[in-house]
Amino acid sequence: MKRFCSWKWQQTLECCLHHNDLERAKLVHGLMLSRGIHPPIVSANRFLDMLSEAGEIDQAVKVFDKMRQRDEYSWNTMIKGYARSRLLAEARLLFEQAPARVPITWSSLISGYALNGCEDEALELFWRMQSEGLKPNEYTFGSVLRACAVRPRLSCGQQVHAHVLKTGFDSNVFVVTGLVDMYAKCRRVHEATNLFSITPERNTVLWTAMVSGLSQNGEGRKAMEIFREMHRSGSRPNQFTFPSVLTACASISDIDFGTQIHNHIIQTGFGPNVFVESALVDMYSKCGDLSSAQLVLDNMIVADEVSWNSMIGGCVRHGLQARALCIFKRMHETAMRIDDFTYPSVLNSFASLNELKHGQSVHSMIVKTGFGTHKHVGNALVDMYAKCGSLGYASSVFITMPEPDVISWTSLITGYAHHGFHEDALRLFCDMKDAGISTDEFALASALSACAGLTVLEVGRQIHVIFIKSGFGSSLSIENSLVTMYAKCGCIMDAHTVFDLMPDRDVVSWTALIVGHAQNGRGNVSVELYEKMLRSGTKPDFITFVGVLFACSHAGLVEDGRYYFESMSKIHGISPSTEHYACMIDLLGRAGQIDAAEELLNEMPIKPDATVWKALLSACRVHGKIELGEMAACNLLALEPQNAVPYILLSHMYSSAGKWEEAAKIRRLMKSRGVTKEPGCSWIEVNNTVHAFLAEDRGHPRMAEIYSKIDLVMSLIKEAGYVPDRACALHDVDEEGKEIGLAYHSEKLAVAFGLLAVPPGCPIRVVKNLRVCGDCHSAIKYISKVFSRKIIVRDSNCYHHFSEGACSCRDYW
Repeated sequence: MKRFCSWKWQQTLECCLHHNDLERAKLVHGLMLSRGIHPPIVSANRFLDMLSEAGEIDQAVKVFDKMRQRDEYSWNTMIKGYARSRLLAEARLLFEQAPARVPITWSSLISGYALNGCEDEALELFWRMQSEGLKPNEYTFGSVLRACAVRPRLSCGQQVHAHVLKTGFDSNVFVVTGLVDMYAKCRRVHEATNLFSITPERNTVLWTAMVSGLSQNGEGRKAMEIFREMHRSGSRPNQFTFPSVLTACASISDIDFGTQIHNHIIQTGFGPNVFVESALVDMYSKCGDLSSAQLVLDNMIVADEVSWNSMIGGCVRHGLQARALCIFKRMHETAMRIDDFTYPSVLNSFASLNELKHGQSVHSMIVKTGFGTHKHVGNALVDMYAKCGSLGYASSVFITMPEPDVISWTSLITGYAHHGFHEDALRLFCDMKDAGISTDEFALASALSACAGLTVLEVGRQIHVIFIKSGFGSSLSIENSLVTMYAKCGCIMDAHTVFDLMPDRDVVSWTALIVGHAQNGRGNVSVELYEKMLRSGTKPDFITFVGVLFACSHAGLVEDGRYYFESMSKIHGISPSTEHYACMIDLLGRAGQIDAAEELLNEMPIKPDATVWKALLSACRVHGKIELGEMAACNLLALEPQNAVPYILLSHMYSSAGKWEEAAKIRRLMKSRGVTKEPGCSWIEVNNTVHAFLAEDRGHPRMAEIYSKIDLVMSLIKEAGYVPDRACALHDVDEEGKEIGLAYHSEKLAVAFGLLAVPPGCPIRVVKNLRVCGDCHSAIKYISKVFSRKIIVRDSNCYHHFSEGACSCRDYW
């Protein structure tokens, strides 16, 4: 009777196992043990395997411990179960205790290590297996190749490949699939393709590995062609094949083929598969068909975070930041899991919309959910704060990151450069190099932008050398930055050389050179370049016209300027902004056409801003139009009451007209309002050191030599015909004091130091924060002739290239 009951219990357990009824199996197994009945080893192993597959490792351990008999399958099942549950130490201990280790035992542990990111241990175990005289089987090779693919490790993978050839597994489709995947993950797609091509037996898994490998390596079209071959061969794609080919479609924005794949998915019954549906959302999003992406997402039975993330990313990619934030809000409200792929897309939206406050709210959410230490999230936070101009917060996040990478470094460098903190940007760039972080093209472009802002030519040249040595090849962003850097440092011919050598050019390239020539007193060349740009088929943009009109203004090309201004809307469909109107008013004002400038001002369809009023005021000051100048000054003061420019220009205008009382009144008003004029400062870079000078500065270590040089310079240029322009001096000192004050203006001190410190034959480069004064402009022309030196002065308006007594601006600045 007892034997009959034992048999009945065993049959009941077998029935539960056969129907995969784990809960009933656990109940029956418990009742059997309580009656002293132990299931046969085959049933116990099946029960052990079921528990292990279900992740109930603790229960599996109890079953294993109570088994009276264990065979290889029992040990291997437990080792695999531990490994699957990431209990690698326990798996290794059981492995070492196993009475016999066959290839599957080794494979189970190797696979566990590989799947859990412990590639070193997996490879060490594989080589130990060889040393103990055991031959690997197809599953061992598959596991160790997976380990080689994870990091990836090409050299180890090649060694395993050699072992595959020696042991005759090179025709095994399972092993070949592992090799194809390994080579693809190691970015050796050529080797992967060769292996695939010589393998006669191909199953769905191998086809999928090849499609996936090509897709991952940017070979979207080839991946699609392999998928077509797979279809023609009669192999049926699975839930992993479709996402791979859809990724290929997305990578080259081939929505037509993607739609065909979608139809094929429906026909083959894979429509409700979450992996396939997520890939469809991603494909449609990346191809710009957000309506179809949303339709797939809305119809998903089980929508996972991957599909939602793809939808958010697609909206961000196509400039629909507000829509992306709405989807994120829905995702949050439905308690959908938000992960380290969701947050970067959302933070990117806030960065694009300059929504700092909302970005900070999401930052709080990130901290609460424990994603603050994730690299992608940290990078997105740094980028968001940097783009929003909150550089303190950007730096704080950066400092707390465990291992900042090139992306986080570049985001911070770019943030500082973009917001005018050029010195900080260059310091960070140097720190990045010192930290051993390999720079990318974006970091180099931002560093060059900082060099342009500071006009530190030598540092810019060094970064140019870094770019050449980097092996990046041609990079449009870096080459555009080089054109801008050289132009802003006064090396317009170097800028032109970089431009001429560029294999590809966009509107930014052309605009940078157009603006560069204009700023360097070569407005005629700017206009020629603009016409050449049009002939090349490149369409001008908003900034291009600012450059062209600036060039016309500084070259006195009134009719050309009028034509280009009118062509903006009539030919190119670009509505002029206040910047374009300011350029036109400046152009007309410089040419003495004040009435035409006033007429254009009155015809403006948009409200004039400070740049427009300043342009008109400057023109009135030059041409003595006091009444109109007063009106311009009043409007400018209303917009910028703390700006010293309108006070100074109006005061000078009154003084020039002999209206001393009105001039004094303006200066008193300026003083009563606490408005101070920015002191003139000039600086010069010599041997990578910047030397700054203020007017009548005596703080430089070599000031005695500099003042002695100034006295000599002034004496020699007077003999050559220079006459001090006392109108540029202070009004509250006597005539002798005015002349002495003029001699020690900041730009003259910088030029004198250049004569002392810059080797003969090399140009003297000086930068001034304000517009160069008329007297200094005249004096430096004479200095360039008397001392036979080329002198380049960049002021707040443009570059002045002095040579042989003449200036590139032709005294029209």
